[in-house]
Amino acid sequence: MSKNAIKGGEFLIRETLAQDVFIREEFSEEQNMMAEACQNFLEQEIYPNALKIDADPMLSEKYLEKAGELGLLGVSIPEEYGGLGMNFVTSLLIADIIGSAGSFSTTYGAHTGIGMLPILYYGSEEQKLKYLPKLSAGEWKACYCLTEPFAGSDANSGKTKAVLTEDGKHYKITGQKMWITNSGFADVFIVFAKIEDDKKLTAFIVEKSFNGITLNPEEHKLGIKGSSTRQVFFNDCMVPVENMLSTRENGFKIAVNILNIGRIKLAAGVLGGCKLVTTYATKYANERIQFGVPIASFGAMKHKLGEMATRIYATESADYRVGQDIDHAIESLKAQGLSDSEAKLKGLEQFAVECAIMKVHSSEVLDFVTDEGVQIYGGMGYSADAPMERAYRDARIARIYEGTNEINRLLSVDMLIKKALKGELDIVGPAMKVGQELMGPPSMEAAPAGLFGEEKLALKNMKKAILMVAGKALQDLQKQLEHEQEILMNLSDMLTEVYVAESTVLRTEKLIGLRGEAACQQQVNMTKVYFAHAVDMLERAGKTAILSFTTGDTQKVLLMGLKRFTKYNAANTKNLRRTIADSMVEGGGYIF
Repeated sequence: MSKNAIKGGEFLIRETLAQDVFIREEFSEEQNMMAEACQNFLEQEIYPNALKIDADPMLSEKYLEKAGELGLLGVSIPEEYGGLGMNFVTSLLIADIIGSAGSFSTTYGAHTGIGMLPILYYGSEEQKLKYLPKLSAGEWKACYCLTEPFAGSDANSGKTKAVLTEDGKHYKITGQKMWITNSGFADVFIVFAKIEDDKKLTAFIVEKSFNGITLNPEEHKLGIKGSSTRQVFFNDCMVPVENMLSTRENGFKIAVNILNIGRIKLAAGVLGGCKLVTTYATKYANERIQFGVPIASFGAMKHKLGEMATRIYATESADYRVGQDIDHAIESLKAQGLSDSEAKLKGLEQFAVECAIMKVHSSEVLDFVTDEGVQIYGGMGYSADAPMERAYRDARIARIYEGTNEINRLLSVDMLIKKALKGELDIVGPAMKVGQELMGPPSMEAAPAGLFGEEKLALKNMKKAILMVAGKALQDLQKQLEHEQEILMNLSDMLTEVYVAESTVLRTEKLIGLRGEAACQQQVNMTKVYFAHAVDMLERAGKTAILSFTTGDTQKVLLMGLKRFTKYNAANTKNLRRTIADSMVEGGGYIF
């Protein structure tokens, strides 16, 4: 498996077979039972109390404790530290389900992700044994203190200081942190500070009982009102030296790697919310009568419902593909002799490109779905008495935390280029071949046989389009490219559309192999609809990039090449969306 496993970023230059991807429908009975237990918890505890939680963020503490009693906080924590010891893709499944919990999903994600995982991946054995069992059980709650008033995206510029006491037994931490989720009731704070004149941050595990910690009142936020968010002040907080996490000046690396994990977990974590909003919208459209008929019978509404379902299905396809690829990498690294923590960190780091692009894509799909949900509800969508108002506000934060979408777009291309420069990926060779191909006559290559033959040929060419634009941009701009953020973001959008479109095709192809084509007709329809969208988006991003740095004959050649590489015989997407929407109306919501 390790010999054939795909490497991070390699999707751009390598064909993937359907048999080599993991799809949502392949979860085991045990994993589905975990998902069912999680859903039952939401239906019994969270949904009925959602408005109360929004009114009082401190209530989330009680529900975290109940989640801990059910084992939902330690899904991916090894059994020896009080968890269930399940794999990474299972943690994505639970994040997916929890995603429909509104504010509580942020509370849960901060505790189980950025709160616990730094200790799991970087803590000493003593630290793991001390903290992880209590955190997994919900007895203690965790938060993550990185952001400061003048250190957001530039996290390493933080001013919080850690000063070693004269007896060498403690660090006195002093500084201010802001936007700290779970801070109102946290028992454990993962705190980043600089020692003396260090250039890089150091991380510490700080207990509330250490004193020297004060909190501002709860922030008044646009959304996720039920998650506790406060400023945290450290004033000569005495932290034992043994509570340093990892080594001195390794804090920035910890922050970067933990954010990689947070990005893909957020990507999966939007799915539950998307599905719930789409189900609400479908039911409302079927019940709302205008001109004597349900508005769900109108083409404009069918377009919306069909597009919402399509984008959810495509996003889910790509999110779980990344999750299982990470698990494969982890198992391969363990087989090579790495420890569990080292293998998990290295495996996640290998797929940092995919984590970044899926964070961007998934959060923007959530925004799209909630916006369309409000529109389907019409005037009622704007009312706080209907579910769309809160969903719309809660969704907006997803494009900001775990690194803004702008930062993640830039990172995805930057990391891919660095992989190529380090020799980890051979992107230069394929890019040169594409350049040679442009100088010759258009390829007459026929589409391979099969249901998705057209799509597979188009994917091959779409990847060539990325290599063409990226290769020429690197050739012409060289080091200046890193300052051309607009072009980098265009390239990131091209990468994203290829990855998501390919993932959707592979999922449906594999699903047909499991269930037969007749049972997968709507999945086929959604795949065709998304693919047409992906080709259009890639062509638009490619054209914008080309016009940004070329002129004259070079520009004409590249634009002709882009047109050649984005040729695709799209289906009648209007009719396909209508059939998707009709099946949802009949099924009572998102049924895929």
